Amino acid sequence: MRVRSGLSSKDLWQRCRRLVDDLDLPTPFDTATFIGMLAQARGRPIELVPVAARPHLPCGLLVTTDRADRILFPADTTPLHQQHIQLHEVAHLLCGHHETSPAVSSAVEVLLPHLPPSLVQRVLGRTVYSEPQEEEAELVASLILSRAARLDRAGHAKASSADPEQARLHSLFGPRGQHRDSPRNAHRRRHP
Repeated sequence: MRVRSGLSSKDLWQRCRRLVDDLDLPTPFDTATFIGMLAQARGRPIELVPVAARPHLPCGLLVTTDRADRILFPADTTPLHQQHIQLHEVAHLLCGHHETSPAVSSAVEVLLPHLPPSLVQRVLGRTVYSEPQEEEAELVASLILSRAARLDRAGHAKASSADPEQARLHSLFGPRGQHRDSPRNAHRRRHP
């Protein structure tokens, strides 16, 4: 799905909505799990790479190499912001933007100095939201989160009707097996 300039907002919205409605999302939603599922479905690894934020560089990058796609995101921002950046970069993959983007950017040389430029095939940076590809990626990322929230609520409502006591515990502590201090949720903890 490639963005063509001149597409009406309604057409863009409908196209993005169809794309997101066809996605298989985990319930409860977890970004890393979703990205893993997408990588498996594509038959190509997608690596999440936290990096220190740098001024004058995009807050997220999609780097396509000959063996994998790498999503670079700031390690020093909130988990919610990291999630949105990761989904924005995934949206570029879903929309096929990585097939038509510029080859190598200076951001990759700064953020991944150990990666030889000859291995990098495509780079997409999350900087200017007015460009059609950025607008489409932003919309797809937002729609993924919106649909995930609806699915999570539906799953919660289904659990509520089956076992009200379990639903109450879920509303207080989250899904079973996902206690906020568990190792699985370590990435969500804030450090002083």
